[in-house]
Amino acid sequence: MTDDIALSFDTLTVHAGTGPDPATGARQVPIYQSTSYQFRDAAHAARLFGLQEVGYIYSRLTNPTVAALQNRVAALEGGAGAVCCSSGHAAQIMALFPLMGPGRNIIASTRLYGGTVTQFSHTIRRFGWSAKFVDLDDLDALRAAIDDDTRAIFCESISNPGGYVTDIPAVAQIADEAGIPLIVDNTLATPKLCRPIEMGATLVVHSLTKFMTGNGTVTGGAIIDSGRFDWSASDKFPSLSEPEPAYHGMKFHETFGQLAFTFHSIAIGLRDLGMTMNPQGAHYTLMGIETLGLRIPRHVENAQKVAEWLEQDPRVTSVTYAGLPSSPWHETAKRLYPDGAGSLFTFEIKGGYDAAVKMVDALKLFSHVANLGDARSLVIHSASTTHSQLTEEQQRASGAAPELVRLSIGIEDPADLIADLDQALAAAVGKG
Repeated sequence: MTDDIALSFDTLTVHAGTGPDPATGARQVPIYQSTSYQFRDAAHAARLFGLQEVGYIYSRLTNPTVAALQNRVAALEGGAGAVCCSSGHAAQIMALFPLMGPGRNIIASTRLYGGTVTQFSHTIRRFGWSAKFVDLDDLDALRAAIDDDTRAIFCESISNPGGYVTDIPAVAQIADEAGIPLIVDNTLATPKLCRPIEMGATLVVHSLTKFMTGNGTVTGGAIIDSGRFDWSASDKFPSLSEPEPAYHGMKFHETFGQLAFTFHSIAIGLRDLGMTMNPQGAHYTLMGIETLGLRIPRHVENAQKVAEWLEQDPRVTSVTYAGLPSSPWHETAKRLYPDGAGSLFTFEIKGGYDAAVKMVDALKLFSHVANLGDARSLVIHSASTTHSQLTEEQQRASGAAPELVRLSIGIEDPADLIADLDQALAAAVGKG
């Protein structure tokens, strides 16, 4: 791939970060199934360990297959660098790790995946961190929640499970005013529908398990760094701006500039947390990304048709899809996500919790699994599964009320999907 030509998104999904293997000429990225790499000599090893030279040491830190994936996702998101890891949840901890310390907090959207709410409500407290949950549609409440110990704002571009959209530029402006980074989980939108860095985000995280891989085969996560944040502008981020004892007092921001966060996440984050992505998983994800530009428009087109049909059905009382004019987030979606509001949403049927569960059990074409972003259409009752750890109040706040069913619309024929929903609704509620 040439560096002097501005390539389109769909071309980048195939070519970014990769080229023919220099040793063999292999056109597909090889799976480098190796734990370690031969040093040329003792001096070469010393330079690598001292971060004076970029190269491969040990696959907990760096691996050529994973590196190719990192380069590709960075290019797709318009970032300076990226780090891949074992899962989306790992990516969230990795993103916070250089920023946080005991007593510090983050501001988190109330509309987040249930597992993320649990991670931020309970798990991060073991590190001495905490989270304040705020409705990010209320910008005044967001400003009021930020204090001297706040180190980041965290949101999802399109939220799981409700499919609501976040006004990223508005939130980013508040983050800038406070001198803290905005972290955006872009899993549901993917860079095909949303580029958070262009809207002001500092960091982007992904569960690569979902749409980026697109075939339900492997788990993976990524953190993409915009390279635009000044980590030395205040004393809030000493891990990046102050001397690092493990590297003889090196200051990461001073030494690596716009790649400071990326180098820190590899040299310290992966070294000490060990949330490593395996090379075979990276290979599957690279292959999945090659068709991202083709798949996402079909996902969106199908979701729009299914949501419109559900909204007109008398057995359905509400649909949350932001692509519908009835959605409170429709205008925001049109403004910020002109190519579509994704393909994940929830709907409520008459009969409440019991009817919702019965309908899920009656579906035949939809796969009942704890995943999303697959080429296959998927269904789950969030309140009894992915969001079951939450209180009912938290479930409703995050868009996972007990009477709601979550759909992840795939790339099948939408007429077949509608027919399956019709028969399942008939089984749960009766004919429309």
